Amino acid sequence: MNSLYVGDLHQNVTEADLNKMFSEAGPISSVRVCRDRVTHRSLGYAYVNFYQPDDAERALHMFSNDMLEGRYLRIMRSDPDHTLRKNGVGNIFIRNLDKKSITNKNLYETFSAFGDIYSSKVVCDENGHSKGYGYIQYKTQEAADRAIEKLNGMLMDNEKVFIERFKSRKEREEVRGAKAREFNNVFVKNLGRDTNDETLMELFGKYGPTVSVKVMKDDNGKSSGFGFVCFERPEDAQRAVNEMSGKELNGRLIYVGRAQKKAERQALLKLKFGQKKPEPKAKYRGINLFVKNLDDAFDDHRLRKAFSEFGTIISAKVMTESGRSKGFGFVSLSSPEEATKAVTEMNGRIVGTKPLYVALAQSKEQRQQYLADRYKQRMDSVMAVPNPIINSYQPPIPQVNRNKTFYFNVYIPQAQSHAAAYYFSNQLAQLSSSPGVMPVQRIATQALGHRTHHPARADAATAMTKPQYKYM
Repeated sequence: MNSLYVGDLHQNVTEADLNKMFSEAGPISSVRVCRDRVTHRSLGYAYVNFYQPDDAERALHMFSNDMLEGRYLRIMRSDPDHTLRKNGVGNIFIRNLDKKSITNKNLYETFSAFGDIYSSKVVCDENGHSKGYGYIQYKTQEAADRAIEKLNGMLMDNEKVFIERFKSRKEREEVRGAKAREFNNVFVKNLGRDTNDETLMELFGKYGPTVSVKVMKDDNGKSSGFGFVCFERPEDAQRAVNEMSGKELNGRLIYVGRAQKKAERQALLKLKFGQKKPEPKAKYRGINLFVKNLDDAFDDHRLRKAFSEFGTIISAKVMTESGRSKGFGFVSLSSPEEATKAVTEMNGRIVGTKPLYVALAQSKEQRQQYLADRYKQRMDSVMAVPNPIINSYQPPIPQVNRNKTFYFNVYIPQAQSHAAAYYFSNQLAQLSSSPGVMPVQRIATQALGHRTHHPARADAATAMTKPQYKYM
C-alpha cells in the first residue's frame, strides 16, 4: 500500500510542508491537501503517495504522532476499502488519560504491544490541549480484546484509565434511553416556602428506603421550592413519580419526575422550543404588513389608527432607536383578506408628508432569497447583451489656455453615409457660433472601403473651398 492518510492538520499546512517532511522517508509520487470547493480552505487532512510501499511503511513509523504547526499528526494507511474503518471492528475507547503527559505518541507506543494499530488519536481542543480521552483502532478485534483485558483499570502516568469497546452514537443514545427508564434520583418542584427535609421524607418515605432527601434552600434558609429524593431501588423511584406527580401539597400541585443532568435538560429544551419556533411564523403568514417611509411624527397609536379602517388590528409597532422613529414599522391584521385590502389601498397613499410603502412582511430567509433572485436576473440580462455599456455618459474634459476655457467632447466614429459627414453651407453660420465646435478641412478622399471614382463628385468637391465644420 503506497498511500498514507494524514489527519488533524493545521489550516496553514500546505502540500510543500508535507512534501518536505515526508520526503525523508523516500521518493514521493504526489501530495494533496483536501480543500473546500468554494472557500479553498484546508479540510484538515491530506494524502501522501509514495512510489514504494516500503517507503510508505517507513514514513508511517517515522512520523506517526509527530507535530506540525503545533498539532500532532494522525497518520494511517489509506485503504480504498472503508468498511474496516466504518464498521468499528477493533475500535476501543480510552478515558481518564492524563491531560498533560499522555500524547498521541505515548498512546500509540503503549497499545502497539497488543497488535497492529490501524489508527490512534488523543482528542484535543482547539488549542491543542488533551481532553483526557482517545481512541485506538486495531486491525483485528482479537487485538482490541487483549488490550481491554490487560490495560483496563491499570495506571498510566499515575492515572487509572478505563478502556471499553467503542460505541457509535446510535448505540450510546440507546444506552442513555435505557438508563432513563431506570433511575433512582427523583426531582420534586413547586414546593411551599415552609417545606423542609422532614416533610419531604414523610411524603416519599412510604414508597421505599431512601439514600438521601434534600430540600434546596436560599440564602435566608427558606425553601427554594424544589428538592431531590434518592431511592435505593429504581422501581421505588418510578412508583413515587407515577403516584405523586400532580398531587396537591399545601394548596400547590407538585411536580415529581426523574432528576436530569443540566446538559440533558438543555438538550430537551432546545429540541422542544426548536420544534415550536416555526409555529408563530405559520400562524401570522399573510396577515403581517411591512410599512416603510413613515413620517418622523409617526408612533404606534398613529400607525394603528391609519390602518384601523381595514379591519381588526392585532398589533401595530413603529421601530425606534433611542426614542426616534427608524421610518418603518409592522401592522398585523386579523385575516389575510384584511391585509390584502390594506396593501391595495394604502401602498402609495400619502400619510402625513410622505407616500407610504406597504407590502406583506417577509422573513429574513425570504428577503435574502428574493434579493438573490433579483441579482441573478439582473446579471443574466447584462450577460445576454453583447458588449454592455455600463455608463455611456462621460462628462466633458475642460481644456484651459491663456484666454478661454474650452470643452472638447471625445469623438467616437460612427458608421454612417458619406453625405452625413458634411454640412450644408446654410448651416455654417449656426455652427460657427456654437461653443465646442472646431473648424476642419473637408478631406475629399475620406471613405470607408474602396469607392468608384465619380468625376461629378470630384468637381463638386473642388468647387467647395470654404472650411467645413463638424462636432468633435
